[in-house]
Amino acid sequence: MKLDFSGQVAVVTGGASGIGESCARVLAEAGAQVVVADRNEAAARAVAEAIGGAALALDVGEEQSVDALVAAVQARWGVPNVLVNSAGVLQRTLPPEELSLREWDFVARIDLRGTYLCCARFGAVMAKRGSGAIVNIASVAGMGSGPLHSYGPAKAGVINLTECLAAEWGPKGVRVNAVSPGFTHTPALEKGITTRTLETGAMTTHAALGRLIEPREIANAVAFLASDLASAITGINLPVDAGYLVATPWASYGGLRR
Repeated sequence: MKLDFSGQVAVVTGGASGIGESCARVLAEAGAQVVVADRNEAAARAVAEAIGGAALALDVGEEQSVDALVAAVQARWGVPNVLVNSAGVLQRTLPPEELSLREWDFVARIDLRGTYLCCARFGAVMAKRGSGAIVNIASVAGMGSGPLHSYGPAKAGVINLTECLAAEWGPKGVRVNAVSPGFTHTPALEKGITTRTLETGAMTTHAALGRLIEPREIANAVAFLASDLASAITGINLPVDAGYLVATPWASYGGLRR
């Protein structure tokens, strides 16, 4: 069994860094023509040059920007075969009385609205053609309680959106799935550790495998769901969390038996 995206076009939003960059690299290694779409054009170009892909500017929260990306991709490569929605931002762990509506809106704009816009625009042309695969990056934060009062609900929305669109477009040959990462070793996570918003020991203690996740491990799951190996899979949310979800309840019993 081998992942093979030869002759396929894959668009990766947020592809200039972190999980998105790893997704772009894994898809390119499997033979895809990868379009790295990101608001950081310079970083997107650097990734694209490294993998033999192309870079295009994108603000996922802006309707005109998404429409321009769809038009540019179609004009040069036709309707893409794969869309990976990885563009996203994190949020400070503030109580509601300290979390400004401006910050709440900013996170929701990128993480939920942005995912919806890209799904809606690319999914429509995929459905018209009769085939395509979309993989959304959600989060384990969207699967339970936590001190992330915008990010968590936004990612929960992404999971529900994935299910809705899978049912909507399944009859037209388009598969839509999600991957929910746990604590993944990205530049954004490093920033959280540096600012003491996150603590490495706590993150690893509450994971059954006792470690953080590498971005490539998320990308491997994304590539699988986007590939023909997952041809009968749609509407699922796949946690890739080093066992965070199964281990966390054990804290009430004194923690895991290490």
